[in-house]
Amino acid sequence: MRIFLYLTRDVVSHTLAVTFVLFLVVFSGRFIRYLAEAATGSLTADILLPVMLFRLPSFFELILPLGLFLGVLLSLGRLYAESEMVVLKACGVSPTRMAGYLLVPGVAVMFLVAFLSLYLAPQGSERAQALLDNPRNAEGLQVMAAGRFKSQRGGQLVTYAERIDNEGVMHNVFTVEREGDGEATSVVYAREAEIVSNDDGSRRFLELRDGTRYQGVPGDPTYEAVAFETYGEIIPEERDGLRATTRIDAVPTSELLISNSPRERASLWWRLSLPLLVPVSVIIALALSRTDARRGRYAQLGPALVIFLLYFLALTQARSWIEGGGSLLGLIATHLTFAALAGLLLYRESLFAYISSRRNAPV
Repeated sequence: MRIFLYLTRDVVSHTLAVTFVLFLVVFSGRFIRYLAEAATGSLTADILLPVMLFRLPSFFELILPLGLFLGVLLSLGRLYAESEMVVLKACGVSPTRMAGYLLVPGVAVMFLVAFLSLYLAPQGSERAQALLDNPRNAEGLQVMAAGRFKSQRGGQLVTYAERIDNEGVMHNVFTVEREGDGEATSVVYAREAEIVSNDDGSRRFLELRDGTRYQGVPGDPTYEAVAFETYGEIIPEERDGLRATTRIDAVPTSELLISNSPRERASLWWRLSLPLLVPVSVIIALALSRTDARRGRYAQLGPALVIFLLYFLALTQARSWIEGGGSLLGLIATHLTFAALAGLLLYRESLFAYISSRRNAPV
């Protein structure tokens, strides 16, 4: 019992320290990336911090498995480097018993990751998506602020809205856009405008109502004027931008369970895969933590991280395969392959001893 408490306390303390550092790195990196989106006008800067806070569970569902993996490596690496593991082995602590000790915090983290990925992260992403879909937080064509002219795309587009009401409807909207490399210019005036999405919510449009569109070359009398009741213009968005990554994550798990969409099925199995990643990675960390005082506690950090990265990339590739209409076999095979690798690494000394004894056995 004392050995178990000692190991658990050491692993948890290392895991918390590593997780905190990883969180700072990931949070600051994502914040800078999304701040760049705000600078280009994809969304208003006021909602950046609330959206990031709602996305925290999505960050931790990825950070916790890696944090525990590194925590086990650093903790056991210290025990090996200071010869404490030699004492534990002399007291009869076998690899199987050590794995049992480490799987206790591992299973606890696994359930925490499952709660984050299946419930808390989708709920937070849904609230973040509600902020992102609010027209007042995504003002027209990239940026359209009430009572201000906005120049975008290197001066190729100028937008103006006289006012924006509480429902997000823009009034007296004016846009000027230079088309292509020539001098052709498109001028649009509309009494009202509103941001709308298509049926599946994958694309957004600026829907202009009750207006006129003028198109032609300035100075040329052959201008084309078209009056319209409704005119839609697509809002360009980055493929890997904040809205693109948040939309699929905001779908509740209960809806994913009954969905036949390949993309949503892939998202469901990805959420289920993250908890399964935890116990397998703990065993891999245990097997690869063996070192000595001469090599130091960080000797196995590089190879272990390479294997963890390969595991994660394989799961990512399997998810892409499912999104493309593939079967679940790739995802299942990935977990089984690395689980078998974890067992092989953990019992490699016993396996080599058995093979050696069989070779040296008299015929």
